[in-house]
Amino acid sequence: MDKLRLAILVSGSGRSLENLAQLVGQQALDCELGLVLSDRDGIQALERAERLGIEPLVVPYRELGSAQAFSKRAFQEIEARGCNRVVLAGFLRLLKLPPDWTGRVMNIHPSLLPKYGGKGFYGERVHRAVLDAGESMTGCTVHLVDDQYDRGKILLQREVPVEPGDTPETLGARVFEEEKRALPDAIRMWIAEA
Repeated sequence: MDKLRLAILVSGSGRSLENLAQLVGQQALDCELGLVLSDRDGIQALERAERLGIEPLVVPYRELGSAQAFSKRAFQEIEARGCNRVVLAGFLRLLKLPPDWTGRVMNIHPSLLPKYGGKGFYGERVHRAVLDAGESMTGCTVHLVDDQYDRGKILLQREVPVEPGDTPETLGARVFEEEKRALPDAIRMWIAEA
């Protein structure tokens, strides 16, 4: 296979995108970031992509109206730019994968799946649920994407202890620090297979 050329799908601030771009720039991650794609305009991740010199693209979900129509168009755009893998980095929409993309799309989630995953579990909502349940441990999971939220083969997980007095914000900040290591490590697994 040629060098990994990633499309990064985003719905929010783009912190994971920034982290990956820094690692690629430092030659600590041997791949290319070919596209940053969002389902909606006006998000910080698109501004970050532009600043980082990565093409930002909006495929408007609301206009397309369904996961199937959005996914079809998104993968057409991804393929048109020569991307051969996809990373969901804070992307909140359900994707319907074309058959030839099975095993080539990964997601990072801020909990130890299968706990605290599924539709509606993202960001601060996950960390609040972890705290409300009295968990002593949480973390992050990188997994392959299938046609359901937060399912698919787990590639790796990293644990983060829940500390006394944690808030969703403090816990989320520590989980994100682990995500910054976990996602590149999972991408390196792909690079090793290439």
